[in-house]
Amino acid sequence: MDELRNKAKELLTNGEIDLFIGYEEGTRIPRPIFVSTLEEAEKLVFNDKCTGNLAVYLTRKDLVGGKKVGIAASYYALKSICQLYDENQIKEHSIKIFGLVDNTLRPFNTINEIKEYLKEATPPEKQTDDELMAQIDAMTMEERWQFWTDELSKCFKCYACRAACPMCYCTKCIVEVNRPQWIQPWAATVSNIEWQINRVMHMAGRCSDCGSCGAACPLGLPVHILTHKMAQLVKENFGEASEKGNVLSTFKPEDKETFIL
Repeated sequence: MDELRNKAKELLTNGEIDLFIGYEEGTRIPRPIFVSTLEEAEKLVFNDKCTGNLAVYLTRKDLVGGKKVGIAASYYALKSICQLYDENQIKEHSIKIFGLVDNTLRPFNTINEIKEYLKEATPPEKQTDDELMAQIDAMTMEERWQFWTDELSKCFKCYACRAACPMCYCTKCIVEVNRPQWIQPWAATVSNIEWQINRVMHMAGRCSDCGSCGAACPLGLPVHILTHKMAQLVKENFGEASEKGNVLSTFKPEDKETFIL
């Protein structure tokens, strides 16, 4: 897309940004590229195949620390950027954000502008995920437990799901805490399940539902279905996320307590 390439060059030349995070052509699908020169800007592409959530790089201090950054943001990256801003992880004045709306490059000047756009925008279809989720929902509790036990028993704890998630920005993850040892560090079915339960719980009300966790899994485990289902349940029970906090950081007297037996 010439418009994006020219805009990135303009921003770099004027000193408005030091780095542009975007996509370049990959072997199968577009992959991330970190542009700091005019020559590198020539490699930028931005189309409907650019679905990876590049917002994950905005909290990588070794990459963006102290820099003014531009970013090409997919629908889900825009959602993650808003959440990162609400959690004080990025500063509005140090980032230039560009989305793709109806195949047209659209600059977003403020976070509020993105939020207003997201209220009206139609999320990309997730037909395959919805079909799998429907199959799992149709299972009995025993069948569902067996399904996830079989799937998660294959996990060897590479933590690619964590690395791909924009909201996993903690400097020390719970799986790396050993005083006390909350989760066993070795790969075993029970500890694998514990890891995924903790990961999903920490995403409650924060997840953009981008599916990057599942896409990053080298074994193809559908761990993104866990967050996909959770995002649906959070919306049904607590409504849309708000700047006042997510479902794990707020309390309302009228909140449902059906989980208490």
